[in-house]
This record gives sequence, C-alpha cells and structure tokens, in this order.
Amino acid sequence: MPDDPLIFDPHGGMPRLIEIMRRLRDPDSGCPWDIEQDFGTIAPYTIEEAYEVADAIEREAWGELKDELGDLLLQVVFHAQIARDKGMFGFDDVADAISDKMVARHPHVFGDESRDKSAEQQTRDWETVKAAERAAKAQTGVLDGVALGLPALLRAVKLQKRAARVGFDWPDASHVLDKITEEAGELREAAETLPHEKVEEEFGDLLFVMANLARHMGVEPEAALRGANAKFTRRFEKIEGWLAEDGREPGQSDLDEMDALWDRAKAEERGEG
Repeated sequence: MPDDPLIFDPHGGMPRLIEIMRRLRDPDSGCPWDIEQDFGTIAPYTIEEAYEVADAIEREAWGELKDELGDLLLQVVFHAQIARDKGMFGFDDVADAISDKMVARHPHVFGDESRDKSAEQQTRDWETVKAAERAAKAQTGVLDGVALGLPALLRAVKLQKRAARVGFDWPDASHVLDKITEEAGELREAAETLPHEKVEEEFGDLLFVMANLARHMGVEPEAALRGANAKFTRRFEKIEGWLAEDGREPGQSDLDEMDALWDRAKAEERGEG
C-alpha cells in the first residue's frame, strides 16, 4: 500500500525501519507471522543474527557485513516494537537508555575525569561503574547479572572473571592445566563406570576448566572454536574434493584413507605440499 512515502523512501533511515516494523505488527493490516511473535520466539533469531555478524567479520566478508548488521538491527527494532505494543517502552527509550549508560561509563570523555589513563585502568574503572549499576539494581552477589541466555562458553568465562575479581582464581595457567588433566581423568572414569548423566556432568566440568584456561591465556574461546570449526570445514572439503577426483564420496572411502588425506590437507596449509 503506497500510502506512506516513508515506507518506500530508500533514504528513510531509522524512522523508515521503525515504521515498517510498526506496520508489520499492526493487528489489523500487518503480517500474521510478525503479529504472532513475542520476545521468546524472536530471541533465538536475535542470537543467530549476532553470530552471523561475527561470522562475516571472521571471514572478512565486508560486502556482507552491512546486510548482517541490518538483520541484527531489525531484531532490536522487533523487540522494541513488541515492547511498545505491550505498553512497556519503545525504540527511542532503548536508544536513550544505552546513550545514558555510555555517557555514565565514560566520564573521561563526557565528564571531568582525565583521559590520561591506560586501557587496563579504563577496564578497572568500567567494572567499578558496572558494579555500582548492579548494586543499584539490588544485584549484590558477585555473580549477579551474568545473563543466563548467553552462550554457555561465553557465560563460563564471564562467571570466572567475576569470581577472579574477589580472588577465587588459580594464580596462573599451569594450575589450570593440572586441573584439566584431573577433569579429563574423571571424565574417562565416568565414561567407563557411571550413567550418562554423570558423564555429561563430568564433560561439562572439563569444558568449564577449558574456558578458564582460555581466560588465563588471553584467548577468546568462542573465537578459537569458530576458527577450529572453519579449519575442520576447510580441510574436510579438501578431502571431499580429492575423493571426487577419483569419482568417489567420503562414504566410499575409509578412515585410514581419509586420515591420510587429512594429513595431506594439513601439509598443504603449512606449505609443505
């Protein structure tokens, strides 16, 4: 319905996107699917879109990044419109809230504090401000405010960082490596003698300590695992390609042959081929 020039204005910016979402959610003339959605049903898409932004950056696919950021922005607009429909808040309220937060957390830029401080000092100041914000929300526990909806690996690191601030931490990575050996032994024992739920518990313990090792080594575990996934995909696709040259698929090969092709792929990547 070309009754609103803003909807079809290619340079309409944020007002255009907000109006599009309002129209999509209109109970009388909107899209039935969009009308039926709520915070819970949209949340998985929000997480997915955030990962697609990260994926485009990881691949340095700069031509895709604009579209992926747009998809993520749409999620924010969608949630804000759901909130407005419920009489809770709107998009401007969301923008104002984060603007207030950023100004409050950067007194060295927007206030009277000196900018002459290291990145490490700024990080400490940032955590002090966030601690005050949590206290204002009556979140007094050390681990309060670490979102339950975070990816489990990311949440593990955040929980460990919080605990480390009050001294609950190993002094260095060597102690974490010792703990990994201990947890791996417990997982092996569980796999041999205990029911599945205990195996899952021990596996979780091992992953949790691995996340702690990443923190001690200054490694971002989600990024490291994404890199490992990409590497596995890249090498396995080479295996598929070499088998295809012989008129075969992986299911027509065996482990010994594919393992040898895997080593060949590794050697090529290292420039040894």
